[in-house]
Amino acid sequence: MGMNRDCLGRQYAPTEPYVVTRRKIVEFADAIGDTNPIYRDVTAATAAGHKDVVAPPTFPIVLGAEGLDMVTADDELGLDFTAVVHGSQAFSYTRPVATGDVLNSVTTIAEIKALGATEMITLDTTVTDEDGAHVVTASSMLVVRGDAGEKGQ
Repeated sequence: MGMNRDCLGRQYAPTEPYVVTRRKIVEFADAIGDTNPIYRDVTAATAAGHKDVVAPPTFPIVLGAEGLDMVTADDELGLDFTAVVHGSQAFSYTRPVATGDVLNSVTTIAEIKALGATEMITLDTTVTDEDGAHVVTASSMLVVRGDAGEKGQ
């Protein structure tokens, strides 16, 4: 049974605001093994032209995780998460994520397509600041092995 194409374009509820702290940025940088000082030290960050410590470019994956939880819990979509492998990830920035940001995110199903018996779903998580200004869009493509296209093709 494949994913329900009627869910294409579905937008999930906004997540609770996420407060970006220096500690969270350092924890993320440690987790990915990135020792760049602009992720850890205010002096280094300001010398690089930032007002405070900034997050590594892949940090918004943290915000997309909550949206992914909503997508996987969507019974109408029919996504078999046991058959999912991560296909690709991309980020489109308006500005860096920095300490003190209070970010909101909304996840949307941007694409569902089949390639043989395999399906691919692309999720766009749009991240905005407290004023509603765009910060980054994180796009994640998931590959779902087998059973593609039985619904909605």
